[in-house]
Amino acid sequence: MPARFDADPRVVMTLDAGGTSFRFSAVQGNRRIVEPVVTASDGDDLPKCLANIVSGFEAVRAKLTEPPVAISFAFPGPADYPAGIIGDLHNLRAFRGGVALGPMLEDYFGIRVYINNDGDLFTYGEAIAGMLPWVNGLLEESGSAKRYRNLFGITLGTGLGGGLVIDSRLVIGDNSIAGEAWLLRNRLDPSINAEEGACIRAVQRSYAELTGITFGEAPEPKDLFAIATGAAAGNSVAAREAFRRLGVVAGDAIAQALTLVDGLAVIGGGISAAHSLFLEDLVGAVNGCYEGNGKRRRLLARAFNLEDPEGRAGFLRPSAKQVNVPGSDRKVPYDAEPRTGIGLSRLGTSEAIAVGAYAFALDRL
Repeated sequence: MPARFDADPRVVMTLDAGGTSFRFSAVQGNRRIVEPVVTASDGDDLPKCLANIVSGFEAVRAKLTEPPVAISFAFPGPADYPAGIIGDLHNLRAFRGGVALGPMLEDYFGIRVYINNDGDLFTYGEAIAGMLPWVNGLLEESGSAKRYRNLFGITLGTGLGGGLVIDSRLVIGDNSIAGEAWLLRNRLDPSINAEEGACIRAVQRSYAELTGITFGEAPEPKDLFAIATGAAAGNSVAAREAFRRLGVVAGDAIAQALTLVDGLAVIGGGISAAHSLFLEDLVGAVNGCYEGNGKRRRLLARAFNLEDPEGRAGFLRPSAKQVNVPGSDRKVPYDAEPRTGIGLSRLGTSEAIAVGAYAFALDRL
């Protein structure tokens, strides 16, 4: 398992970078230890944006009783994350041509700086203190010898983020672009990428198409959730269908990833709060079949919904049997039913990112 730092006394400063605001904090022993410092991003003005980042970390440092050993945070890409260089961003448009953000902060604060993708750090945090230890704890309690070490994570929000932990190690890739789930193919419209079917605007777009309104008139996902559940006026059938479509696209993206990763899957991001409207369809998509080719299963492993008590019980139910060793009286266990579990963040998206950022820095130090 990845190293846990629950009792580590070292302090790492962190940043939650959004398109409109930056939230700065600090973590010690896998816990935030200061109230967040919030500044505007000013992403259209590079000097002002960089000044805001420096002043935000300065404000956090002033609150600490001991000096931080590193800075570690998630920042939008594309980027050369190991080098700390940010590329041309969509939400922070002043970043163009390569901005050496990491080296700038190292020069200013005199400590190591680590920058990663939010999907990567979310998944790493869940591997350290969330989904992986939770599932492995359930397996231990049930008497199973099975343990999982691989995790694929997605975040459903403004976009579709992704991350990979294989053999308990965060996978970054040779070009710092591993786990780019948003570029997987969209099952419902193979001409476009999965993000366009599994994010905030995807749900709004589907609702607009189904009700004959413009995209600009479509409610926010939280309002669509209220409509779908009958808590607010609107077309509840269309709202439920919009979330169903998201589940199908996200589930197929997870199936594509698990074909290569062979592990568990965890879901975070703001839209995950509406999981009651799409998680069943998401797991159903993972367990689906190809229409041709003799209805071959989409994934060799059977997927279980870990948020459903019946699904969780099925995942934990023993399936191994004893088989004879040829030419011997000895028997060995054999499990012919590979399985995977799909569930929600156990830490919360923001907390998982902070834990992942903290662990990533201390791993490197």
